[in-house]
Amino acid sequence: MVSIDLPKGNGIERFTLSEPRVFPKAHPPFPRIALAAAHVVADPRAEQDPWLDIKVDWDRTIDFRRHLWSLGLGVAEAMDTAQRGMGLDWAGAQELVRRSLEAMRDVPGAVMASGAGTDHLAPGPDVSVDDVIKAYEEQCEAIEAMGGRIILMASRALAKAARGPADYERVYARILSQVKEPVIIHWLGEMFDPALEGYWGNAEHYKAMETALAVIAGHAAKVDGVKISLLDKEKEIAMRRRLPAGVRMYTGDDFNYAELIAGDAEGHSDALLGIFDPIAPAVGGALAALQAGDLPGFHGVLAPTVPLSRHIFRAPTRFYKTGVVFMAWLNGHQEHFTMLGGQQSTRSIGHLAELFRLADAAGLLQDPEMAVARMRALLAVHGVA
Repeated sequence: MVSIDLPKGNGIERFTLSEPRVFPKAHPPFPRIALAAAHVVADPRAEQDPWLDIKVDWDRTIDFRRHLWSLGLGVAEAMDTAQRGMGLDWAGAQELVRRSLEAMRDVPGAVMASGAGTDHLAPGPDVSVDDVIKAYEEQCEAIEAMGGRIILMASRALAKAARGPADYERVYARILSQVKEPVIIHWLGEMFDPALEGYWGNAEHYKAMETALAVIAGHAAKVDGVKISLLDKEKEIAMRRRLPAGVRMYTGDDFNYAELIAGDAEGHSDALLGIFDPIAPAVGGALAALQAGDLPGFHGVLAPTVPLSRHIFRAPTRFYKTGVVFMAWLNGHQEHFTMLGGQQSTRSIGHLAELFRLADAAGLLQDPEMAVARMRALLAVHGVA
């Protein structure tokens, strides 16, 4: 067995890795839709100012999408997991969507939807609700022109410009009336992005939910589903039970996804999750079990991933992307632990050491020797013997 000395508290402990799990495989259609919000791979060799420039390794980035498709998962493209608006700008997002759509054409049965938002419009006192509408229209039109499906992302500019629920209703009514195909509406909570506090015109989530539900009910034919990322299963279940017939709930709860996907007597959630990026093999295995009607097997695969996810998404939650990329590096999907904007620095070495332990417990370190070699290199850079 492979072992490594890892920091723990103020000391060091000897940690011995377990054998990686071999997950069952199946092929869609699955009993749940599962979209993984995929990360981008930075290019650390490019000439750049790393905090300012956007340099993407496109080949590795697209290879990772092929990895997700090979496991039967769909891809949610150009979302916050891809550092959208947090390192990746709208121009980079368009390039990402274009390249991913081209790659998808070579993969039979591949599924993808792409984020359309307003991140090219900087929030400010001079930005009006009409400006927000124009920004949404620009991005929706660009994605549809490429042949893409839309995930309608939350807007920082709208959160700043809106004076109440009516402004949200006006913006979403306008955009939904124009889109060609039904969209997924994404309600991203303030724990993921503090600039979105008070979205839908109310800081109290249940009151905000009323506005979101009114928008969906008024345009149900143009809404494939809604993803809420509030890290609160009770709020998700409450909203799920009130959705119009035919409108899906896509769980965005990286703390409670296993039980929400499994569902209850009154329904279940599909999934659009950032955690599906690093735990994709387990997701495929869990869906294979669910496809076979094996609910205990489903939970047996996914349950060990939940402590890992809760650690990756712990507060400050917006730094979760560091853990996602760290896992990709440990598992050989990229040759470096570097992120756009230098975001690899947002988590401590202690946090990453615990992430390493939890990934091992979930059976997700597919090549333990490689993972140990890379972890040792990172520890050395941090001065941890």
